[in-house]
Amino acid sequence: MRMADFSASPAPESSREPWPSREPCLSREPWLSIVGIGEDGRAGLSPAASAALDAAHVVYGGRRHLALAAPLSGEARPWPSPFAGAYDAILARRGEPTCILATGDPFHFGIGAEIARLVPPGEIRAFPQPSAFSLACARLGWPLAECACLTLHGRALTRILPHLQPGTRLLVLSWDETTPGRVAALMAERGLGASRLAVLEAMGGPRERIRSATAEGFGLDGIDPLNTLSIEVLAASDARVLPLAPGLDDALFENDGQLTKAEIRAVTLAALRPRLGERLWDIGGGAGSVAIEWMLRHPAMRAVAVEIRPDRAARIRRNAEALGVPDLAVVEGAAPAALDGLPAPDAVFVGGGVSEPGLLARAAACLPAGGRLVANAVTLEGEAALLAAFADRGGALRRLSVARADPVGGMHGWRAAMPVTQWIWTKP
Repeated sequence: MRMADFSASPAPESSREPWPSREPCLSREPWLSIVGIGEDGRAGLSPAASAALDAAHVVYGGRRHLALAAPLSGEARPWPSPFAGAYDAILARRGEPTCILATGDPFHFGIGAEIARLVPPGEIRAFPQPSAFSLACARLGWPLAECACLTLHGRALTRILPHLQPGTRLLVLSWDETTPGRVAALMAERGLGASRLAVLEAMGGPRERIRSATAEGFGLDGIDPLNTLSIEVLAASDARVLPLAPGLDDALFENDGQLTKAEIRAVTLAALRPRLGERLWDIGGGAGSVAIEWMLRHPAMRAVAVEIRPDRAARIRRNAEALGVPDLAVVEGAAPAALDGLPAPDAVFVGGGVSEPGLLARAAACLPAGGRLVANAVTLEGEAALLAAFADRGGALRRLSVARADPVGGMHGWRAAMPVTQWIWTKP
């Protein structure tokens, strides 16, 4: 069985390592200062932030941060690789004045939230500066509250796709100097070439520069690796924009016929009742359409698609990448055995293998109280399994049928798809 990373959510910008489990800190006195620093270095620090920096015996930060804050009174310690290698050393200094340097606002896609998982807030003094998003809005005259703020630093580029809605203003933290051009190419390829982009480089310091271009005419070179990208999305009439409603067009999914069709998929998503941050098991993933649409409901959603056939598992990964949810975890193997070791679900969809002995019972057992189980069947054998589950556990049972107009000679008639029996159950 092959499985992807099952971390609860992407790590913050400062690290891609999982957060370690720590005992609660007992000290009540602040000893750890987190100081946001901009491209103007010490000149931009408040007197309180400067005092905290100067009082620290040890200062952690990226090499750029340490150079901006020089001269330092304490020992400078650049972040190691992997980043999490510094956690134990930081915690070992509990009670001694220590400082962490970060870019701008440490609690906006920064180190602050990660450190706060290890050290209680009462032991931290934070001195944030304007975030890159705030600086970008100040330069562009945009209201920050009306912008979508996201990051591609350490993230897959396609994570931006669900956010590319016509009329939207986006502020994007770049990974490096290649990010703006790659985003522009992706947008142009999807019919969003008229969109207006601005690259804001090294904001707040002497190297600051702002340049603009359309996505289709993007040709900016010599971009500083420290840049933020602003986007005003303009879409052509034939642009490939991901709708916000469930039931995406079947044509958006690469498939071999093993696909929960759009109408049934929309009803199935409604029956699963997604809630913020929950994890779905999509058993018998096929093309991965249900898991993908589950994740598209919100960036915090998580899903695992379980598929026995390697070719279909590879297809699920391609679909997830193409539709902007590259973090979908895919497990190759036969359920129920393939469910061993998976992180617990909040909801389960069984779209294939419902007649497999023990599968529905195993899925039900893995759910917490209030967890939802939805299973679809089109075969008589699968329907028999759902009827038995309904008789044993209760829930709701319904039959769904869809007919689409198809050509009949020179006219049109209704062509019915195979009816789907659906069992819906909530764990007491």
